[in-house]
Amino acid sequence: MSEHIVQLKVYVTIFLALLVGTALTVMAGLHDFPGKLNVIIALTIAVVKATLVVLYFMHVRYSSRLIWVVFTSALFWLVILFALTFSDYWTRCWLPVC
Repeated sequence: MSEHIVQLKVYVTIFLALLVGTALTVMAGLHDFPGKLNVIIALTIAVVKATLVVLYFMHVRYSSRLIWVVFTSALFWLVILFALTFSDYWTRCWLPVC
């Protein structure tokens, strides 16, 4: 099984992108956006950074199809768990009126 050789330039580029993402996270944390936009912006930046880490530093981008199937299955399972958790959370009576 041969390994894919990744150039140092790719790692440096991804590292710089992660630094920019960290700076964006700090700037977004210091700014107060209206409504629930704070959470949406923070999660968007976090998902982009996590995607870069998984694809390049964990070498999923250059892996076999089996690794992609396992990774996709894990994400699908995570979505199922979040859906079940939120369905329970949203159906509880949190107000004293109920």
